[in-house]
Amino acid sequence: MIPESYGEQREHELTMHVFSVFAAMVGVCLTAIGILRLVAFQTKVQTLGDDLLAIDAIVFVLCATLAFWSFKISHPKTRRRVRLVVDTLFLVGLSAMAFVCGVIAYALV
Repeated sequence: MIPESYGEQREHELTMHVFSVFAAMVGVCLTAIGILRLVAFQTKVQTLGDDLLAIDAIVFVLCATLAFWSFKISHPKTRRRVRLVVDTLFLVGLSAMAFVCGVIAYALV
C-alpha cells in the first residue's frame, strides 16, 4: 500500500507540471486566434474558431487559477477535490482545442 504522504507528494508534483502547461496553452490559444483572424481577413471566411479558442483560453486560465489555489489549501480532502476539478477542466480544454482545430480545418477547406 502506498503511504498517504507519497500520494500527496505525487499529486503536488503532477499539479505543478500541469500548472506550467496552462500558461503555454493560453499562449497557444491567443496565437491561434491571431493567426485565424489574419486568415479570415485574407480569405473572407468567417468561423466560430476564434470565439471557441477565446473560451478555451478562459478555461485554461481557470485551470491555472484553481491549480494555484490548490497549492494554498491546507485541508487534504478539499485540495484533492480542487485538483480533480483542475484535471477535469484541463481535459475539457484539450478536447475543446481538438474540436476547434477540426472546425478551423473544415472552415478553411
